[in-house]
Amino acid sequence: MTDQRNFADLILPLPLKQLFTYSIPDSLYKSIEIGKRVIVQFGSRKIYTAIVHSIHQKAPKEYKTKDIVSVLDETPIVNKKQLDLWKWIADYYMCSEGEVFKAALPSGLKLESETKVIYNPEFIDQNKFTPTETLILDYLADKNIANINEISNALDRKDSLPIIKSLLEKKAVILEEKLRENFKPKTESYIKINDSITSESDLNKTFESLKRAPKQLHVLMSFIKLSGSFMKQKTIDVKKKELIEDSKSNSSVIKTLLDKNILEEYEKTVSRLSNSITEQTEIKELSEAQEKAHKEIIDKFKEKDVVLLQGVTSSGKTEIYIHLINEQIKKGKQVLYLLPEIALTTQIINRLTAVFGNRVGIYHSKFSDSERVEVYQNILNPDKEKKYDVILGVRSSLFLPYSNLGLIIVDEEHENTYKQYDPAPRYNARDCSAVLAQMHKAKVLLGTATPSIESYFNAKADKYGLVKLTTRYQNIQLPENHLVDILRAKKRKEMKSLFTPALIDGIKDSLAMGEQIILFQNRRGFAPYLECDMCGWIPQCTNCDVSLTYHRHNNELVCHYCGYTVRSPKTCKACGNTAVQTRGFGTEKIEDEIQIFFPETKVARMDLDSTRKKNAYQTIIGDFETGKIDILIGTQMVSKGLDFDNVSLVGILNADNMLNYPDFRAFERSYQLIAQVSGRAGRKNKQGKVIIQTSNPEHPILQFVLDNKYEEMYASQLFERKNFKYPPFYRLINISIRHKNKDLTDKAAQQLGVNLRKVFGKRILGPEPPIISRVQNNYIQKIILKVERERSFQKAKQLLNEQITNILVLDRFKAIYISIDVDPV
Repeated sequence: MTDQRNFADLILPLPLKQLFTYSIPDSLYKSIEIGKRVIVQFGSRKIYTAIVHSIHQKAPKEYKTKDIVSVLDETPIVNKKQLDLWKWIADYYMCSEGEVFKAALPSGLKLESETKVIYNPEFIDQNKFTPTETLILDYLADKNIANINEISNALDRKDSLPIIKSLLEKKAVILEEKLRENFKPKTESYIKINDSITSESDLNKTFESLKRAPKQLHVLMSFIKLSGSFMKQKTIDVKKKELIEDSKSNSSVIKTLLDKNILEEYEKTVSRLSNSITEQTEIKELSEAQEKAHKEIIDKFKEKDVVLLQGVTSSGKTEIYIHLINEQIKKGKQVLYLLPEIALTTQIINRLTAVFGNRVGIYHSKFSDSERVEVYQNILNPDKEKKYDVILGVRSSLFLPYSNLGLIIVDEEHENTYKQYDPAPRYNARDCSAVLAQMHKAKVLLGTATPSIESYFNAKADKYGLVKLTTRYQNIQLPENHLVDILRAKKRKEMKSLFTPALIDGIKDSLAMGEQIILFQNRRGFAPYLECDMCGWIPQCTNCDVSLTYHRHNNELVCHYCGYTVRSPKTCKACGNTAVQTRGFGTEKIEDEIQIFFPETKVARMDLDSTRKKNAYQTIIGDFETGKIDILIGTQMVSKGLDFDNVSLVGILNADNMLNYPDFRAFERSYQLIAQVSGRAGRKNKQGKVIIQTSNPEHPILQFVLDNKYEEMYASQLFERKNFKYPPFYRLINISIRHKNKDLTDKAAQQLGVNLRKVFGKRILGPEPPIISRVQNNYIQKIILKVERERSFQKAKQLLNEQITNILVLDRFKAIYISIDVDPV
């Protein structure tokens, strides 16, 4: 017992601006520790898993504390460095620690509250019930307790909630919150010899007893052979499945041996992750240029915490990474290898496991919740035999419980997929990696062929170290770039569907040589929209202000913002005309059209639609690597660091839609994307060719790409950004105002804009509706705050928060949703 009451500040998985204080019952005091999960009640009914942030003896003055219900963990599952990172992210990106907690822990470690409906027979005779109510009560009388979805499914009703509310008023049912655990360890059935058989003499007697049961005797003999019982000093665990396969028997024979107390069955926790032994190869020697870059990186790390490695495509940056990883492992350190896209993990996994074997762990969203929990637990409590020294993952792997990080590699650092958009926290994993590394006294290596303007600016300003790798591995030449004018080809009537003669000829030549082709279009689906030839009607999403994209494989129109789906119309909904045509083209249409021109060719598509299944990336990339696919059509997934030996031609079907996007980063992104896609050509055996189809071949960005002039592109963009007050000279904060009522949204945005101008003056732009001004039935207004780099960003965020709070406390604006995006990309 303690003399004073003890309290704990907890992080709840909710968007609350502050921590909540709970009382620690004396019975739980010894088991409470910072970083452990606890069960608490929040509000009148809801139950949550919370994380212990701190322990103290100061009772809050504003509210009466509730008791912590129970402690879930024997040891903390979140360490101090993680809590420090959560706090930094919450402060910098203007969100709550609860939102960071929700993003940081795999779902399997967060117990969820679930409403259960309980039958209450006490009031049944005192009420009259409708036939549907009677059906629900009969169901509950049989089950006693069920959740609302189970009741709806059992009665084949979409929504049983109104009826349950009526039963609540009649007190015929009670609602109760129960916790649902998302993670259950995977178990497997194993077989062992019964404890009563302790010697060879006992075993021989058992053999005698089974003389008349040859099948049972055969199974027992198989077990002895597999386990080594009475034959070896150390016996081996035998899986039930393995015993059935080896003995060519079945479960009923084993059950008989169990009933006779000859064998015993038991459950054993097993890993969901691959435990296959990988044959390891020696680390390759670096080329002269790679070795020079490697030494420069090590030298720069003596002075700088962050180093930018700018290496042209196919220069062998990954081999340098492998050498740096090996050096860290020898020091007993962990390495985090961040990638922008799950698709990239497939090739990198193979390269890293070839060198480091099972010491490489993988963490991304294609893994199930349970698999992610197992990776998390491996890093939290590493097994000496199966510990991960290298974690390969996408941005969420930043949140794993590292204890001894030595190096963070951010590959393709320019990619905008390192930035989380919705929901909060809207963090950038590239920028957060520098903070995480600082906490571990580790180093960060940013790698890319086309650095982001901000990273290159930091390197030029001597904030980061800069190392350049200017030659391709084995001195392979950079690809030969060709700009092809689509307008000119159309005027001369030379276009063959979506393809210029130059691209068709290039494909023919590559196929004739037995080489492969990548075709790039940064738009999925068959066509961006349908249009009536008579009246110009275009099918729109009912929930968003955007046209529906046509997907031919299932003949559906789909909204890429909210997921709304409808069958493709046969006639115009406005005038009834049957001439409804597709406009524009996406990857699906390219796949269709290319097979018309090259019917014997094996074609595959890699985009969001074709890679939804867990191993879809792996299958497509594996098939392309092994030559089972001749032409690979893809969105930006194909641009990110993939390495194919036999690709001689890359075709970019429409460079204009990237250049014409209304965003201050559009030219930078276009250069990066086109240069990265181009880099897939001619990577190992010969110089490749890139054909870029455009309506504006004289565009400065395309000219920079043509001659591989990154420095010139950087200089031109830097000049414009300084003039128009954009990063890296200014910091940006995007403020989004949303509500289902357009008038209310506009008024709230106007009021917030007026208030912010009083504080920030000309640093405020807007409010203005974005290009797509309604998403999921919410109307949107945007405000941009620009803050000079030399001004206090923390103070600006504090003033912004005050003004947002002043708006949200007004009764008429309480239902308005305002989201903040710091450093948007």
